[in-house]
Amino acid sequence: MYTGESKGKTTAALGQALRAIGHGFQVCFIQFLKGSAYSGELFAAQRLYPNLVVRQYGISCPRSAQIRQGEDKCRGCGECFPSKADNEEEYNELARLAYRAAEEAICSGEFDIVILDEINQAVYLNYISVEEVLALLNKKPDFVEVILTGRNAHPQVIARADLVTEMTLRKHPFQKGISSRRGIEY
Repeated sequence: MYTGESKGKTTAALGQALRAIGHGFQVCFIQFLKGSAYSGELFAAQRLYPNLVVRQYGISCPRSAQIRQGEDKCRGCGECFPSKADNEEEYNELARLAYRAAEEAICSGEFDIVILDEINQAVYLNYISVEEVLALLNKKPDFVEVILTGRNAHPQVIARADLVTEMTLRKHPFQKGISSRRGIEY
């Protein structure tokens, strides 16, 4: 599990996926709460398919086409990532779909690694219950590695995990007013 308040959780999980793909592993990368169609990992995934399969369950940025084409850049508005009050019903439905996709990927026997990106945040925002996450982990076959990411990891999930890395924020370009950068933050 990769958790904590700083940058690097998704990046660390993708690094693990890249290493595994180098050994011929099959990886399923399920993104809870994320739906942007312009992030660098999506472009890379197209090149790594069929070893890397990405499934997104979130609301897309309204400017994603322009960002993807290089005509705009991420403005950091947060429209593509929920807070507790945003689009509650829609995110709840998308989180349910992501959970079912995660269960299917973990139990299918098709993947060596299943990454559940931002599932910790989905639990924190009450879109998925901690009991559901623990039940999902208990269904995991021994040969499947499951990696969870997202800030606000629940203590019960931390206790259940074999590995927990917490990203600690010491310094970030955002603190200097530097906005999201193509290829770095997205």
